[in-house]
Amino acid sequence: MIKTPKLVMTPGPTPVARSIQDQTARETVAFGDAGFVGDYKEVVAELKGILRCNGECFIIAGSGTLAMEMAVSNVTRQGDNALVCTHGFFGDRYTEIVQRKRLNTDILKVKWGSAPTPELIDKELSKKNYNIITITHVETSTGVVAPLKEICSMLKSNYPEVMVIVDGVAATGGAESYMDWGIDILLTCSQKCFGVAPGLAILWASERAVQARKSLPPIPESYIDFEKWIPVMNDPYKYWGAPPVNLIWAMKESVRIIKEEGITERYDRHKRQAVIFDAAMESMGFLNVAETIYRAPTLSVYFYPGESNISDVYFRSILAKEGVQAAACLAEYAGKGFRLGHMGNIDKHTLVSAIAAVERACFRCGHKIEFGKAVGILQEGLIKEHYEKNYEEN
Repeated sequence: MIKTPKLVMTPGPTPVARSIQDQTARETVAFGDAGFVGDYKEVVAELKGILRCNGECFIIAGSGTLAMEMAVSNVTRQGDNALVCTHGFFGDRYTEIVQRKRLNTDILKVKWGSAPTPELIDKELSKKNYNIITITHVETSTGVVAPLKEICSMLKSNYPEVMVIVDGVAATGGAESYMDWGIDILLTCSQKCFGVAPGLAILWASERAVQARKSLPPIPESYIDFEKWIPVMNDPYKYWGAPPVNLIWAMKESVRIIKEEGITERYDRHKRQAVIFDAAMESMGFLNVAETIYRAPTLSVYFYPGESNISDVYFRSILAKEGVQAAACLAEYAGKGFRLGHMGNIDKHTLVSAIAAVERACFRCGHKIEFGKAVGILQEGLIKEHYEKNYEEN
């Protein structure tokens, strides 16, 4: 029996392109190797350029959660005032991280499926003087994208003294963002929009954030201290913690792919394909839980059709047998649907295969569909996207 290959369509990890896999599989060298040192320095510089960062970029071994803690630890001291904007599971996680730092924490909680707006944030910030604000750009639990550019514009105009921390774990590299919008710290990890295996924490810090760290006394955390890592990022011959050599090479290849595509086109591609993918899913009766204006370009969360009586665990197990691995919903959404990623280096072949697998899983679970309808909607959308894009370019 031929085993069906499984596409990892979770909101992370995402499919890893062969050329990136090849870098991960290279023979490991010492992290003092001259060739590796040059590669490490290059990828740091490239990432600073892509995100228009005037400060520092950090690429270290760790997870997105480590980067979340790194962001707060380097620009705050006990007793600072923090506003955490949360519209899902991972916004709530940032609440816990900030509270553990013993900051005076206020929470702007927005209902799941919606996003914090500049108006809501403005109202909260006007109540007292805050040192930092944290914003989740794309909420992985709901598939919601916050209007980050508009929020940053309001913050720059009305509250320029507030340090802006953006959780870009499920966004950066797929949903438009740039440090010069007024972001002080932007963070992500390797396995989302960059399409690399898990293992790298990535963080960009503005010059103001770097200076904020310099103004603090020694912080309790050593591994995530900016002051320990800046010398290494500027000169990787220096040592603080062992760099994950092969993952750095993989990230270098990921950056090459991004530059070849162009960051603007990469952002646009994610937006175009998300709309097409969503139309195909909704044609089978699945409901995107995010409000239309806040649907993320990088992932979607779908509730099962109301009349279907589909068992979540059973459906996702059948979907896996049909070749697609989806993620379970979290917290209050658990059991009601599933999460699908469409970010990173996913191409049209992967998207078509994913929708076809969902069609087959629906049939096997007793949910009536018209075979080929969703695939046809996706195919038509992709071909229109291709011709419209080429027409505009020519």
